[in-house]
Amino acid sequence: MPPSPAGPPAAPPTSTEGPTTPITPAAVVTTADPAVPGTAGARAPGWLLVLAGMLLVALNLRAAMTSLGALLDEVRVGLALSGTMAGIVTTLPAVAFAGLGAVTPWLVRRLSPSRLLVLAMLALTVGQLLRVLTGSALVFLFTSALALAGIAVANILLPMLVKQHFPGRTGLVTGAYTMALTVGATAAAATAVPVSHAFGSWRAGLGVWAGLAAVAVLPWLPAALRARPAPARTGRAAGGVARVRIRPARTRLGWAMAIYFGTQSLSAYAIMGWLAVLFREAGFRPQDAGLLLAGVTALGVPIALLMPTLAGRLGNLRPLVFALTAASTLAYLGLALAPRGGAVLWVVLLAFGQGAFPLILATIGLRARTADGTVALSAFAQSMGYVIAALGPLLVGILHEVTGGWSGPIGFLLAALAVQTAAGMVIARPRYIEDER
Repeated sequence: MPPSPAGPPAAPPTSTEGPTTPITPAAVVTTADPAVPGTAGARAPGWLLVLAGMLLVALNLRAAMTSLGALLDEVRVGLALSGTMAGIVTTLPAVAFAGLGAVTPWLVRRLSPSRLLVLAMLALTVGQLLRVLTGSALVFLFTSALALAGIAVANILLPMLVKQHFPGRTGLVTGAYTMALTVGATAAAATAVPVSHAFGSWRAGLGVWAGLAAVAVLPWLPAALRARPAPARTGRAAGGVARVRIRPARTRLGWAMAIYFGTQSLSAYAIMGWLAVLFREAGFRPQDAGLLLAGVTALGVPIALLMPTLAGRLGNLRPLVFALTAASTLAYLGLALAPRGGAVLWVVLLAFGQGAFPLILATIGLRARTADGTVALSAFAQSMGYVIAALGPLLVGILHEVTGGWSGPIGFLLAALAVQTAAGMVIARPRYIEDER
């Protein structure tokens, strides 16, 4: 049985593997950052700064995307984007998260977590600023990719930091930062259109979030300046104990986690990128369509806090997996058949169905015994998962442009949901990635 959120982590297993083994994203070793309050050797009150820093980072992890989703029509007109090009824009998050997620464990080997988070938030800040200053679609794509690169690195680091600093409260802290992530996404979706109208340009509705990213740098700056250089790459941990190589790509659990993460992300990014457009085409005003999109994330706030706690307490996650699938299925069918008449109900059901995201984030920590296992599983599940997720917004955009309606895109999302449910049955059973080596 996995440990409850209040339980202590199990002792890490040992291995006889030598020091010359190459490091890959699926076989990464993490070390405590002595400069970060809350790690080994730091004073107890330091955990408050770590938690505050994590929550500020989490607030930024979706704002750059949901603000774009709410203003996608304005951006399409302003930059003369075709439907396919708009699909590429909405696919960028998944592509960036897949590529940068795979190399983040390599970066962790060479930079302290605090320095890595500072660089990630600076990339997000600069990228968001530059993309609203250009009139070129190509430059907009590249600067958006820079911003998303910062988000990609932070995505991988947060589960690792939870395991390192709060091993006895995995579910609770995961729920807290997932809730902060959801609050940031909700605020961005709800205010992007009003801000753009107030300033007379969609650029203001996107660019304002660079300020929040800049604030997220501040809690990590003192620790980043004091951080010691990363330790030399060896195959042994402190005390001469051989480090464990964990390869999720060689396990059934690792692939199931990646598929579940990927299919739920596919649906999430398709919703963030296109739901407001669907509601506009159903007859809603732009402001109301943005509020409906914000409603999905707003209603997800309590779900984001509750879902990791439930996951930590349940021995088997199948009831949660089936409940989330049922809610998403009803929402998709409703959007296809009566997008205007039942809009509020579909938003509520979508919000519950999107609880798959905090569920899989919590499950990453619950299916690993150690911080090493957590970062290996997080990197593999997210990097491979986002490769899958990259198909979502792109195919939805193409299908919508080809068919001129929403039945085709929604049919595609229902097929992805079936795959997600099958993978969920595999990850639902209690097990640890270290035991499947």
